[in-house]
Amino acid sequence: MRVLKFGGTSVGSPENMRAVMKLVADGEKKIIVLSAMSGTTNGLVEISSFLRKKNKDSARITIGNLEATYKKVVAELFKTEENKQKGLEVVKASFKTIKSHTAGTFTDVGENTILAQGEIISTNLVTLLMNENGFNAKLLPALDFMKIDEDKAADTNFIREHIKPVLEEVGEADYYITQGFICRDVNGDINNLQRGGSDYTASLIGAAIDAEEIQIWTDIDGFHNNDPRFVEKTKKIEQLSFTEAAELAYFGAKILHPLTVLPARVQNIPVRLKNTMNPSDSGTLITSESDGMGIKAVAAKDGITAIKIRSGRMLMAYGFLKNVFGIFEKYRTPIDMISTSEVAVSLTVDSTQHLSEIMEELSMFGTVHVDYGMSIVCIVGDIIEEEKGFASKVFNALDGIPIRMISYGGSRHNISILVPESRKKETLVALSKNLLNN
Repeated sequence: MRVLKFGGTSVGSPENMRAVMKLVADGEKKIIVLSAMSGTTNGLVEISSFLRKKNKDSARITIGNLEATYKKVVAELFKTEENKQKGLEVVKASFKTIKSHTAGTFTDVGENTILAQGEIISTNLVTLLMNENGFNAKLLPALDFMKIDEDKAADTNFIREHIKPVLEEVGEADYYITQGFICRDVNGDINNLQRGGSDYTASLIGAAIDAEEIQIWTDIDGFHNNDPRFVEKTKKIEQLSFTEAAELAYFGAKILHPLTVLPARVQNIPVRLKNTMNPSDSGTLITSESDGMGIKAVAAKDGITAIKIRSGRMLMAYGFLKNVFGIFEKYRTPIDMISTSEVAVSLTVDSTQHLSEIMEELSMFGTVHVDYGMSIVCIVGDIIEEEKGFASKVFNALDGIPIRMISYGGSRHNISILVPESRKKETLVALSKNLLNN
């Protein structure tokens, strides 16, 4: 059995929903993971934001506008009056849930419940659409088997233990339709895997059922060797290893959620990235095997903050780095890059949520300097053993571009450089011209 995931754009209109139906309905059993219709999650976030600010009038207006949009979708999506009525009942039930949270105190549970409604609506509508067209499709409620633990990480053991009984309870079907990022937490309340989590859900489900293949369907035909938003004439990558794909996803390639690769890699299940607008294209295949040495692609991650701790007295003292890292651990702030010298440590983070507290505690160990508005540009491939002089090729390709930090040697699949965000495009173009194309 395969697991197929479709994002918000793929189900963003009645026409697109019908296209997805035609694409998946090939007679082979599969689990289909769906996001909310494009734009819905933003609308639900806006509603939640109004309720947080106790602006209930604006929340009700936004709710009304979004509900009206869905009523139009239902009118266009179904052929029979009976199914149009069923579709309206789906919409009515979810918006009743949303409206129930406009009264009383607004909580995190309320917000997560509201955010879940987009996927609940899209999966119910697509299931009903497939049934109307004669396909044996059944809804597989993600809230019955998707769970996160107390650290908000996916509870893979729980998922594996519960998904098969839920499949049996739902009953025999050719196509099982389930939600993308929604789940329950340790208290049994509705929660989620954050934005883009539907990719991760598909991988978790695929690993739990030992799927033949996990397919992530988007509006682009796979990984490209550079960011097509900034660089012209990029090329699709036919194959990547799990490690290479994970590096690209983590360091800015938006086509894939960074956590997606892990469950698939553990169970050694191939992941394929496909384009709903061009389904005949082979896409990018991600497996345990690389297709050879050399540079595969570059990606960039914005919103990076660089922190330098300078201390001539304590840097080389026993336990210094442990104390520094302990501060970041205390505030649950991951570190992306790190570089050390005799008198200083430089590192980068992509979250500034606790930056003021972190800086205050770091100041006990030395002078702290912060640079905002940086980008990590990541060069990915099987590169460490490619050939001698690789690092010099990178520096030569970036001649004239100010490099704040460089990380090389921590992984054979990644060399990362830190540049100002204002020079990111220039950096990507220079790498494409002087490194990738050569």
